[in-house]
Amino acid sequence: MPPIPKLSGKFNAFKDFCTKAWALTRPYFQSEDRWKARGLLLAIVLLNLGAVYMLVLINEWNRVFYDALQNKDQPVFWVQLGRFTYLAFAFIIIAVYRFYLTQLLEIRWRAWMTAHYLQRWLANHAFYKMELARYAESGATPATPDNPDQRIQEDLNLFATYTVSLSMGLLNAVVTLLSFVGILWSLSGPFDFTLGGSRFNIPGFMVWMAVLYCAVGSIITHYIGRPQIRLNFLQQRYEADFRHHLVRVREYSESIALDKGESVERVQLDKRFATVLGNYLTLIKKQKNLIWFTNFFGQAAVVFPFIVAAPRFFSGAIQLGQLMQISSAFGRVQDSLSWFVDNYSSLAAWRATTDRLTSFEESFKAFTQSQQAQAAINSVASDDSVSALDTRDLTLALPTGAVLLAGLSLHAEAGDSVLVKGPSGSGKSTLFRALAGIWPFSRGRTRLPPDAMFIPQRPYFPNGTLRDALAYPQPASSYSDAALRQALDDALLPQLGHRLDDEDAWSQKLSGGEQQRLAIARVLLKKPAWLFADEATSALDEAAEKTLYERLLANVQQAGGAIISIAHRPAVAAFHNKRWELEKLPEGSSALYRLKEMRA
Repeated sequence: MPPIPKLSGKFNAFKDFCTKAWALTRPYFQSEDRWKARGLLLAIVLLNLGAVYMLVLINEWNRVFYDALQNKDQPVFWVQLGRFTYLAFAFIIIAVYRFYLTQLLEIRWRAWMTAHYLQRWLANHAFYKMELARYAESGATPATPDNPDQRIQEDLNLFATYTVSLSMGLLNAVVTLLSFVGILWSLSGPFDFTLGGSRFNIPGFMVWMAVLYCAVGSIITHYIGRPQIRLNFLQQRYEADFRHHLVRVREYSESIALDKGESVERVQLDKRFATVLGNYLTLIKKQKNLIWFTNFFGQAAVVFPFIVAAPRFFSGAIQLGQLMQISSAFGRVQDSLSWFVDNYSSLAAWRATTDRLTSFEESFKAFTQSQQAQAAINSVASDDSVSALDTRDLTLALPTGAVLLAGLSLHAEAGDSVLVKGPSGSGKSTLFRALAGIWPFSRGRTRLPPDAMFIPQRPYFPNGTLRDALAYPQPASSYSDAALRQALDDALLPQLGHRLDDEDAWSQKLSGGEQQRLAIARVLLKKPAWLFADEATSALDEAAEKTLYERLLANVQQAGGAIISIAHRPAVAAFHNKRWELEKLPEGSSALYRLKEMRA
């Protein structure tokens, strides 16, 4: 019995998929918005039931109306036309409000899911740490989903839309089937035939023909359309990759222009778009094959009930009205049973979207587990009781697993100014990330004073007003215009003082030196006690660098803190009284580098 394990495996895979889809669906209907969500869902269900009831009434109207035509009964004809008017009007009202409430449920569901996933993605530096864990140690196998931005922006929308529309369509198909199968059974009558000398009688013959017709169609549709599930999954991924590279070209437009890298970027974009196009062409070829069959299936269904019922009509067993009612009822039953055939492309897209969101959800669960495991081996404490920087047994590794630094025990007190030196790639910036508590590949204990601020090598400025970029991440309303302008003046940016309300892409409009000065202006505005500066003045001339370091030192000393800097210039070293120097260890050592602590 070889097919049984295969069918069992497919059933288990389908059951597993349904479980995961339900796990994505359930949270919204159990959330703080659950009563509105359930109310909208109930209203949509009732409207769908009402629409089916109207179809039943219209089916009955078909019989009376066409019998009146056959009998040339003019009074009944005009009465039935009047009856059709209010039936049609009622059906239109139901259809409009069913559409409106369905769209309302979809947008509310999408809004809730978007807020839910954004909160999880941005909490605990997940957006940063998940990107670091993008690849496993081999560097080839993706460990976390690609393009989280696309999953939040597009997949959540598609999931809400497809889930509501397909589930309501399935409900409508089931209710329609239950409503019309009895009508078709009673109208179709028995089918008598003789085979091998025996006489057979099949009651409700039209019902069985509809079931057989749709069962064959559904099986053929599944085998023709099955490749679309994988192709839809890949299409969403390739589209996101192409869009991501377009965004990178826009973000790094100046660097690309200076390097005259347009031709290289064009090749990269063409390559990604060719992948998009190639997959899409394969997808539409598969869709073409499916449309060939579904259109043939649909057109054949128009005449199929007439062919089957024609002998009874021509024999006089039924009238024209009953023939039309049989055709209408058969059409409704056939439409219900053909729901799978008619919606296969949408089901394939929904399956692909659900798979992408399921993997995204699983990545969050894996991240939570890794965070818990990380917390057990690495702790970063920052509270009012901490007045100095201390690390105990701090070990830093790369995402590949290679150990950069092992067993670090560092100490810095208020009033210290520490210079971190070492060759490129020795882990200086990684050390800062670990001290900030955002590096997931570390273990040990770190105690950091609460009033600490980090200046990264590439400061971030949100698009918008200059005051928002300067005050980030606090709201600009927390500071007066005078304080904002004073910070700009102190950071040697007086020319920007009158542009506080100008909106721009500051990361692109400001030069490298201006961006560094704007980052320093943030520090001078917020006056942190502890400052960690990673190459914060590398793009400045020596005079500007000297002035700004003097002001930064005065700022932290006045606040009773310390400054820890990563820098290569000898001029910067003059502002520090201690040095942490990274040295490369011999091959085969437990770590790649070691740190020596000494007086400057």
